[in-house]
Amino acid sequence: MRELPQSLTPPHNGDAIETEIQLSRRSVLTGAGAMALLGVAGCSQTLDLPSLQLDDTATGSIRPVRPSISVDKNITSPDVMYAALTDGGFNVPKVPYLKVKPEFRRQIVVDPTGEAPGTIVVHLEERKLYLVQPGGDAIRYGVGIGKDGFRWSGRANIQYGKEWPVWTPPPEMIARKPELVKWQGGQPGGLENPLGARALYIYQDGRDTGYRIHGSPEWWSIGQAMSSGCVRLINQDIIDLYSRVSKKNPVVVV
Repeated sequence: MRELPQSLTPPHNGDAIETEIQLSRRSVLTGAGAMALLGVAGCSQTLDLPSLQLDDTATGSIRPVRPSISVDKNITSPDVMYAALTDGGFNVPKVPYLKVKPEFRRQIVVDPTGEAPGTIVVHLEERKLYLVQPGGDAIRYGVGIGKDGFRWSGRANIQYGKEWPVWTPPPEMIARKPELVKWQGGQPGGLENPLGARALYIYQDGRDTGYRIHGSPEWWSIGQAMSSGCVRLINQDIIDLYSRVSKKNPVVVV
């Protein structure tokens, strides 16, 4: 018989009888509850766990939850990221971002590329550019790409970059569009310049591919295939991307 703690006074005989009655009632109720539970399980001696909707997954098989994606002070609400700004003496107008599909707005995502941090990956079919970050994330931007027959793919690197670059149409473009002859000596940088606020120049094996990652005043062209082969971003996005690269980043276009 279990000894009572010394701080407790042994019950009188009547108290003991009452305690035993309470315990007996409790046992009956407990047994009734168990029988009811068995009844739910179809009167079987083995409980039917699926019918009870209980989770019988072994904890060892549960994959750990991935940490939250990183926080970046420059990846915020669209009304802030695409607001008007003054840059290099030019007043860049705000972008009516509600007219841009959400998937083409700047955001942080889980990296789908598997490339090393710092790599720029352009996915032509998706119309998206990824800048791979440490820790398994990537900054994703919507892009416009080249028309059929004007696309390039492969591995290369950013050789250098320019702010508000001069645009010089190649001779073959002038042949297609004679009105561009006025810019054969170069169109100065500015809001109407096709290269926009920034340009990153893609080289492969030390040679200029002729392709650029650049800004564009034509925000409505993002997500479209209408350029002459270059990859274009919204001006606010190319300014952001430009600030994050070392001008020697690897580039993969797939």
